[in-house]
Amino acid sequence: MILHPALILVLGALVLPWLPRPVRQAAVIGLPLATLWAVWQVPDGAAWQLHFLDYTLTPLAGDRLTRLFATIFSLMAAVGGLFALKQESRLEVPAAMFYAGSAIGVAFAGDLITVFIFWELMAIGSTLVIWSAGNRTAYSASMRYMAIHLLGGVVLMAGIAGHVAATGSVAFVPMAPESWAQWLILAGVLINAGAPPLSAWLPDAYPEASWSGTVFLSAFTTKTAVYVLLRGFPGTELLIWVGMFMIFYGIVYALLENDMRRILAYSIVNQVGFMVVGIGIGTEMALNGAAAHAFAHIIYKALLLMSAGAVLYRTGQRKCTDLGGLFQSMPVTAVCGIIGALAISSFPWTSGFVSKSMISQAAGDQHLTFVWLGLAAASAGVFLHAGIKFPWFVFFQKDSGLRPADPPASMQAAMLIFAALCIGLGLFPAPLYALLPFAVDYEPYSGAHVVTQLQLLLFSGLAFFVMLEYLKRTLTISLDFDWFYRVFARRLTEMLTPLFTGLIAAVERFAGALVNRGGGALRRHHGPLGALARTWPTGSMALWVTIMLLAWLVLYYLF
Repeated sequence: MILHPALILVLGALVLPWLPRPVRQAAVIGLPLATLWAVWQVPDGAAWQLHFLDYTLTPLAGDRLTRLFATIFSLMAAVGGLFALKQESRLEVPAAMFYAGSAIGVAFAGDLITVFIFWELMAIGSTLVIWSAGNRTAYSASMRYMAIHLLGGVVLMAGIAGHVAATGSVAFVPMAPESWAQWLILAGVLINAGAPPLSAWLPDAYPEASWSGTVFLSAFTTKTAVYVLLRGFPGTELLIWVGMFMIFYGIVYALLENDMRRILAYSIVNQVGFMVVGIGIGTEMALNGAAAHAFAHIIYKALLLMSAGAVLYRTGQRKCTDLGGLFQSMPVTAVCGIIGALAISSFPWTSGFVSKSMISQAAGDQHLTFVWLGLAAASAGVFLHAGIKFPWFVFFQKDSGLRPADPPASMQAAMLIFAALCIGLGLFPAPLYALLPFAVDYEPYSGAHVVTQLQLLLFSGLAFFVMLEYLKRTLTISLDFDWFYRVFARRLTEMLTPLFTGLIAAVERFAGALVNRGGGALRRHHGPLGALARTWPTGSMALWVTIMLLAWLVLYYLF
């Protein structure tokens, strides 16, 4: 019997809240590490199978792509748990472990039914992570988040049901969106990936979690969607253009933001866009690049959000206009934040460079000129909003007068582990490349790659400081698509309520009049004194029977 890695975290999460604090803290790190060990015990092929109705389910199946994502999910849960050891909420970390275990369950799923079950469990776990922040804003955000993901789940389930009915198979295999069912599956997955127009759930909900909750949220939902796209829709050309839209959408909104965690939330949409483009290109190089970038992104994005979370933990502030000069008293946090910013900007000798450059190379190999140019321009945009803007306004810029110390040792240790991985994978990418689904024949550190990337970054850095007067943060509110269901829909409902109330009242009056009139007619004909309730003479009855028989005979002989 092979232990299912996801069950270690899912079942362990149900026990965590009831453990004494020292034991709970040890389990928060121990459970993910045990899961990581179990991930590498799963062989290639189907390890678990069971029969359900007329179908064979495969809850546990392993291969290279599965192990890549399950490995980074387990590692993220362990380091994220270390960062959250000081979290006072007894709900958040167990919910995060449940969330991580569900993501691992999707990664190991060999059939669409199992994918859907763990998909919905992820929605429950992530909602609880947001909710556990314990304030009204977080509760409202969690409800909106849940509504969007339940919608995505309904769309996904409708697609799975249609696909199974059409093919007779529940196997989770590559498919092309050629039927309405497969289009619904793709749409349900893209909702979780943060694809516009329903991407606003991400910057709406993630920044409302606690200082540690946002770190967990950044890792699992969107990257699980990337995994499902890699597994189910490689080479779907539409994804190239969906991904390009996500890239520039995330850049524009991140540049407009003042809230440091909303900047990084929009940056998630931007970075997932790079992965979606790679999946759309669909070559082995592009798919390797998308998978490698998902792995690297989980690490450097968590590092950036840990840095922001440490600032929030110490200062209680999250707006760039309220921060600045923190490098003087938070040097470890500032250095780790800068390393994360360089990695997300694909600076050479960081993990982002060795992964994102594979996607650009794949676009060039396929002669997708406009895509390659767009990715190059986007790299400069990423450096503007995440590589420079976040560390500059939070740690440097003006002196805010705040002098908080670096966070506790456990939080510093988590940041340093991920900072070391950002640099280590950038300097030595071979271990990461060895985990990828296809054999890698690619050298990131060619002269052309390094020089081109440095030119882009230096140019965008120069542009940032030249235009600094225009990029200074102000107290602004960015309106996104969520305005339509947070504000417009509510106001429209309030405006239409009197109309619908009057219409319903009119219908009720009309229906009441019909019922009264119908009741009167029934009473006249069927009441105690009605015509059909009175006794009739036998002779009259015999006459009517004779007439009816005569009519029947006439009709019979005529027709």
